[in-house]
Amino acid sequence: MTQQTPQVPSTETELTEVRNFRDVGGLPTKDGRRIREGRLFRSGHLAHATEEDAAFLAGLGLHTVFDFRNAADIKLEGPDVALPGVRNVNIPLTDPADGAEFWTMVRDGELDQLRTALGDGKAAARMAQTYRHIITTRTEDHSRLLHALAEDSLPALMHCAAGKDRAGLSVAVTLLAVGVERDAIEADYLKSNDPHRRYKIRRSDSSAVGMSPEVMELLSPLFGAHTDYLAAAFDAIHQTWGSTEEYLTDGLKLTETTRDRLRAQLLTG
Repeated sequence: MTQQTPQVPSTETELTEVRNFRDVGGLPTKDGRRIREGRLFRSGHLAHATEEDAAFLAGLGLHTVFDFRNAADIKLEGPDVALPGVRNVNIPLTDPADGAEFWTMVRDGELDQLRTALGDGKAAARMAQTYRHIITTRTEDHSRLLHALAEDSLPALMHCAAGKDRAGLSVAVTLLAVGVERDAIEADYLKSNDPHRRYKIRRSDSSAVGMSPEVMELLSPLFGAHTDYLAAAFDAIHQTWGSTEEYLTDGLKLTETTRDRLRAQLLTG
């Protein structure tokens, strides 16, 4: 597979139709090293990328794009644009049938339905539970991802639909595996709340009523990054495996050799 000479972009590069893009480079590890720039990127889906967006992405020297969307997401948004010489790997981290009725309600439901389903903290509780569920049930998928990164998949771009939840957790797991500080993982995760990064909410009723301030407030917990969600994921790790180290070795089946390869691929020094 041919790769182009990568350009190292600013972590604040703003693409026209690819939301939430950034280079994860620069994040510090516990032993004083940092994630190398130009090695690991994250974003929302690439389905609507403009020609200019695609040209920029093609210039990053990517080896692999990891798409964590499921079939329903891809049907809704479309497949990723093709980038020359780049391998595309789809690892669905949620089942299309899981919550299908809920997400139909989010797009099509009337205000009373949204109040019942999302009000009084229900939306945030659902998101926290989703994070716990992905961590505890998708260890095989995350193990596959990390082993691929250790072997031959970098530079890589990870994305889901919004680049916040499934991609956010996958990036977080990757960063944990190479020893990045938890505070730094959280700070990077919260960048998804920047206004220019946030996912564009799509509803069948795009009128002033269907997109009213109350509707947007009810939907906000579903489309924002919150420390409680990431904390729920970290708590699930400790409740299920006892510690991050046990999660990495027993849950994700990472040997010290594999982790050394990850460090060599991703870290400075």
